[in-house]
Amino acid sequence: MTPEQLSATIVDVLSALVDEGSLTLPEGVPASVTVERPRQKGHGDYATNVALQLAKRAGTNPRALAELVAARLGAVDGVGEVEIAGPGFLNITVAAGAQGAVAAQVLAAGPDFGRSTTLSGERIDVEFISANPTGPLHLGHTRWAVVGDAIARVLEAAGASVTREFYINDRGNQMDLFGASVEAAALGRPTPDNGYHGGYVADLAREVVSADPAIVDLPEGDRVVAFREAAYAVQLRQQQEQLERFQTRFDVWFSERSLHQGDVAAGLEKLRAQGHLFDADGALWMRTTDFDDDKDRVLVKSDGALTYFASDTAYYVDKRERGFDRCIYLLGADHHGYVNRLRAMAACAGDDPDRNIEVLIGQLVKILKDGEELKLSKRAGTLVTLEELVDLIGVDALRYTLARYPADSPLTLDAAEMTRQSSDNPVFYVQYAHARVSSLLRNAADLGVEADPASFDPALLAHEKEGELLRALAELPRVVASAAELREPHRVARYLEDTAGVYHRFYDSCRVLPRGDEEVSDLHRARLVLVAATRTVLANGLGLLGVSAPERM
Repeated sequence: MTPEQLSATIVDVLSALVDEGSLTLPEGVPASVTVERPRQKGHGDYATNVALQLAKRAGTNPRALAELVAARLGAVDGVGEVEIAGPGFLNITVAAGAQGAVAAQVLAAGPDFGRSTTLSGERIDVEFISANPTGPLHLGHTRWAVVGDAIARVLEAAGASVTREFYINDRGNQMDLFGASVEAAALGRPTPDNGYHGGYVADLAREVVSADPAIVDLPEGDRVVAFREAAYAVQLRQQQEQLERFQTRFDVWFSERSLHQGDVAAGLEKLRAQGHLFDADGALWMRTTDFDDDKDRVLVKSDGALTYFASDTAYYVDKRERGFDRCIYLLGADHHGYVNRLRAMAACAGDDPDRNIEVLIGQLVKILKDGEELKLSKRAGTLVTLEELVDLIGVDALRYTLARYPADSPLTLDAAEMTRQSSDNPVFYVQYAHARVSSLLRNAADLGVEADPASFDPALLAHEKEGELLRALAELPRVVASAAELREPHRVARYLEDTAGVYHRFYDSCRVLPRGDEEVSDLHRARLVLVAATRTVLANGLGLLGVSAPERM
């Protein structure tokens, strides 16, 4: 019996008590109640404070309501015992058969175990990398590549329809400087002032000239534009390839240029109709101070040029017109000031900033190697690149480590610790648990024993360590739903580490396969089903983080 099933059972009990007149709830029976694993042993398998929450509404005291619920709940099939603690907490012990059935439920759901319909019907856009196509992706992008992708995965697991979006900053003076820098490298000239340096610029120049040798013979004005566009295409393709290798895939690569090639003015007129745009000093402004911004924002300058905020505004309007209910932005620590202005912008567009837009701010990451911070890149000159980090640390270790911490906490990580193959390394610890489970299942197959969820006796899984593991497995749907609701995928990582520890303790206490000439018993078969369910949960959880679940290590 999972926490969700027990919650539904308690709701049914409350409904029955209301229907028969034993309980009065003027506001109606709640759709669900909170069911949690107690922190202390001896307090049952699960606990709920439903009596404390509903007593006032019911016109009674919590203890009396707890006694009413306990009497009815204790008679429900699958509930072993209900104990009232303190002022009205209910500690619930689930019957062994009902608890053991969780293993079969996990295997029946397979890759879908942990998924829910909590956010069903919601269309969410997650924009989690916004980068210039003027150089390689770096460490700052790497954290968002992990966290943003993991947020998208848990949102999907909670039932939302999710679009992953990369915003290409391919407009403005930096693009012209980029083109001029690549042209200079190709022609053997000095890099222009404020231009781009690093070995990658020379590499781009060679690739562009190799693909189109005649480019160097173009007239000067045409040539720099041609170099800009050709190098842009190569650099963007490299960013896409690097992210693909890093197991981060985007549904939409949105060009900033496309906003300006379209009818930005029409979008701004839609905003004017909301009554929050005004003209002053020859410029067009948005009155964001109406919605807690610290100052009004210019959209169109007096010379007719559009500001970056105009691009941000047009981009948001475009997302909403594409049908997204909620637009989530993941921004770096240096963008903290954007939170209020983006929320105010959404309000000026006639939207609810608490509903339609969400801005998450991430903090910086430092990577140490041999006690020194990695800062320099062989190709980029400054800032270590995503490609170099993957080569140094590996996809799984880098993704898992960055995913297991809240995004709003600064990080200092050691490359040696992230790659160490020991139980002190969380990613190794979890992946090793999956590999250990897989090895056991292979050994069972060699003995001719299969995990059969249709024929095992769940009541045989009555050992204390079996119960702990079953309860841990049953928690995955709740953990995923919470990670989605709070945008905190690190909860999945910490859950996996806890569950791996529970599995190791189960394995040390409960013999799964027979020894020597010992006959295979029904208990062995039941435990094998539990082991197979553990593999499913570990694999599903790792998948939500974009980390592989190895069969062998």
